[in-house]
Amino acid sequence: MTPIASRICFRAKLLRPAAPAKASWTFLLLPKEASAKLPSRGMVSVEGTLNGVAFRATLEPDGQKGHWFKVPRKLQEGARACAGDVVTLEITPAGQEPEPKVPADLRRALAAAPQARALWSDITPAARRDWIQWITSAKQTETRARRIANACSMLEAGKRRPCCFDRSGFYSKGLGAPEGT
Repeated sequence: MTPIASRICFRAKLLRPAAPAKASWTFLLLPKEASAKLPSRGMVSVEGTLNGVAFRATLEPDGQKGHWFKVPRKLQEGARACAGDVVTLEITPAGQEPEPKVPADLRRALAAAPQARALWSDITPAARRDWIQWITSAKQTETRARRIANACSMLEAGKRRPCCFDRSGFYSKGLGAPEGT
């Protein structure tokens, strides 16, 4: 395994998603060499600069043992970059994990399950992010609802992480980066 770099420098092209055709947001794929220096093939929170403009972000797994992230409009504007431009990045793994946004359906389920909610409050932000990623990676509404019910049951039983979940998306092919243009 490659040692985790304290500062990772690279250049990447800003892309627009191929679908839908009129998408106005941009993203970038980290070069494989840069992703390999991060501590996980799954989601990783980083801080750094894009064309000299500071940012914090959670990188998503691309399903190929690499990472990607959606570039917020304000960061893109501050960096004076647009789709098609090659930008310069310097990143380091974040010192502290940010608190993930809990989807409304999961929030309601936790509110109705006091024991699950108690453990939810006790686990780390990274563990909460894993639960959320496992739930939101479901492709069908029924699967998502079942995963929320299972998450509450597992949390009530003291389970701190979802079982058998491929955080990288590589083996399950459940996660991936958008196709870019």
